[in-house]
Formats: sequence, structure tokens, C-alpha cells
Amino acid sequence: FELALESHQDMRRKSGEPYIYHPIAVAQIAAEEIGLGTTSIVCALLHDVVEDTDISTDDIKEKFGQQVAELVDGVTKLDKIEFQSASVAQAENFRKMLLAMSQDVRVILVKLADRLHNMQTLEGMRPEKQKLIAKETLDIYAPIANRLGLNEIYQELEDLSFKYLHPMRYNAIANAVKAARGNRKEVVSKILESIKHQLAGMKIEAEVSGREKHLYSIYKKMSGKTTSFSQIYDIYGFRVVVKDLASCYSALGAL
Repeated sequence: FELALESHQDMRRKSGEPYIYHPIAVAQIAAEEIGLGTTSIVCALLHDVVEDTDISTDDIKEKFGQQVAELVDGVTKLDKIEFQSASVAQAENFRKMLLAMSQDVRVILVKLADRLHNMQTLEGMRPEKQKLIAKETLDIYAPIANRLGLNEIYQELEDLSFKYLHPMRYNAIANAVKAARGNRKEVVSKILESIKHQLAGMKIEAEVSGREKHLYSIYKKMSGKTTSFSQIYDIYGFRVVVKDLASCYSALGAL
């Protein structure tokens, strides 16, 4: 942290806030949302140091060891990938990223944390830059987060990309969901309680959760089937997690 603070001390983000806020936020996402360990958190704090300052990979290796240096070097290399067009970018960058993943998956995980925070703070950028970064996120980073099973990060990346690529559509669906939520919140808790009660009655051990579908998934369903919002009924989803395959069928019967 001290090295990151010192290295970025005179730098500011487009929003005007001190640059150090960014690596701190990336480290928090890496720790709290992805659950990464110390080495990755150190990498997250230092991920822009080599690219933006006079500190070298060798300096990092000397201070923090080989592993941290390799991770920072991996993230720095990913940052240098140029995205030309959607079609070229998809093919070329999936290859490059998969190559990085095969060496150490933590490189990609820190990069996803970095991209998530950049998307969360995108309002400081020019509109054309916002659209470019959002498109890149939707085409490249969100699918990788999905494949790695980072469901919440995947959904947030999609929704934030949707917000900047199609702001009017985003607002329309967000408002419609807000309006529908008022009528359905009570129903969701009733269904949740009902599911839990039924599973307990049949002696099935399970974790049950209910959630609202994210906005981009609703939009994809609407545009894919060309249906109106009023025809989209599954705004909420329920998840039942059981311990083995046999319990899946028992839970299905209970439902």
C-alpha cells in the first residue's frame, strides 16, 4: 500500500479524485467479492505501478517476491492489449486472455476486479470513450467472468455496459422493474417461505435464495423474443442448492 500510495501520489483520475482510490477499490473487490488471497491483493494494489510510474517489475520482485512480480507483470501485459473491432477483439483477445489464464488464473481475476471498478466509475469519461469501454466489457470481460463462475461480477459488468451503451433502454427497463417490484416483493417472500417449508417438511437439506433478475438479462429476453416488458414474467428467480444429485430430484418433487 505504501509503495502504491507513493508511486501514484501526484496522479488523479478523470473524476478528480486521487488515483490511489482505484487500486484500493480493486484490492477490495479482489478480497471481498472474489475472495482472493494475500498475493493477489498485493498485486491488485500494485497493478498500475509498473505501467504508470518508474517502478519496474524487478523492483517489485525485490520487495515482494517472484509471485507478486509475475502477477503484476501479467496484468500489465493485459492492459497493453489493443481492442480494434468487436470481431477481431473477440478472437484475438480471448486467445491472449486464455493464454494468461493458463499461466495463472489470478492475473485474469485481478484484471476483472480492475475492470469492474473502472466500469463503476466510468461517468468521468467522455461519452465516446464510455461506449468503447462498455462494448469491450460486454464482448470480452463479462463472458470471461461468467465462464469463471463469478456470477455477481458478470451481472454487474453486463448491467453497467448496458447502462452506457443504451442509456434510454436501460432507464426504461430499470423504471419498469421498479414499478413491478412494488407489486411482487410480498409475493417473492411468500414463495421463498413456502419453498423452505415444503423442503423442510420432506427432510431435504437445502439453501434457498430468491433474487431479482439483472436488467441486461431482461433486455436480452425482450429483444430476443421481441416481447414487451409486461409479457416478461420471470423478473425473479429462485435458487435451491442441495448436497447431491438424488436430492435434486427430491427438491424438484417438492417444488
